[in-house]
Amino acid sequence: MTDAADEIARLRAALAAADTRAVAAEAELAQARAAVSTSEAMIAALKLEIALLRRDKYGHGAERTSRLDQLELQLEELVADAAEVKARADQAADKATKVAAFERRRPVKKSFPEHLPRERVVVEAPTTCSCCGSDRIVKMGEDVTETLEVIPRQWKVIQTVREKFTCRVCESEGMPANGSRAARTSQPPAPFHPIPRGWAGPSLLAMIVFEKYGQHLPLNRQAERYAREGVELSLSTLADQVGAVAELLKPLHALIEAHVMAAERLHGPSR
Repeated sequence: MTDAADEIARLRAALAAADTRAVAAEAELAQARAAVSTSEAMIAALKLEIALLRRDKYGHGAERTSRLDQLELQLEELVADAAEVKARADQAADKATKVAAFERRRPVKKSFPEHLPRERVVVEAPTTCSCCGSDRIVKMGEDVTETLEVIPRQWKVIQTVREKFTCRVCESEGMPANGSRAARTSQPPAPFHPIPRGWAGPSLLAMIVFEKYGQHLPLNRQAERYAREGVELSLSTLADQVGAVAELLKPLHALIEAHVMAAERLHGPSR
């Protein structure tokens, strides 16, 4: 019985050792895949940088623009794949204690822009010492971790209420001399709209026009995105707003044109 028990223990130890070697081999393979994936992403980034430098040197062209778009998409996919492979490699390294986690080269993190508002969330501090349990603890400093967050775009309807008031004195004295019943009532003037009798606010108009001309996002794509956000705006409705804004900005366009044309020399891209 003793020999059989020893043999079973020996077999269990050998099986455990084999499992450990298998986990270590799997972790090493994951690290190698992570290194290869990161290298491919770095190569794609360098290719994109070279293409951008060539475009700056030789100018824009349909072929160069198409190639840049392809390289940007390729880089995006490779970087995402590298992050996914690294996550799997880290998980495998946690299981194998003898394999160090693969550290992917990361760009130097820049501090977040100073103009962004800061929301300070203070984690509740302990009231007693975690070692001895004493309540005689004194704050010696703090560690601040910054996380960049975004608030999803919110749509809202602004209801501008203009209350009407009637004059009891005018009512008691009868109709005014001009015979107008409206003279009895008082009401604030209507709110200002960039487009007369328009329904879109200035921020919405600015967003539609900027995304069309600044971000090169067609109106049909904008309409699809707004619909996904719960606001149905047809293509013709958006086009009407763009046309009205273009007409509204004509005086500003004329001033800018006059200022530009007044220069002695103009520079522009070569055809």
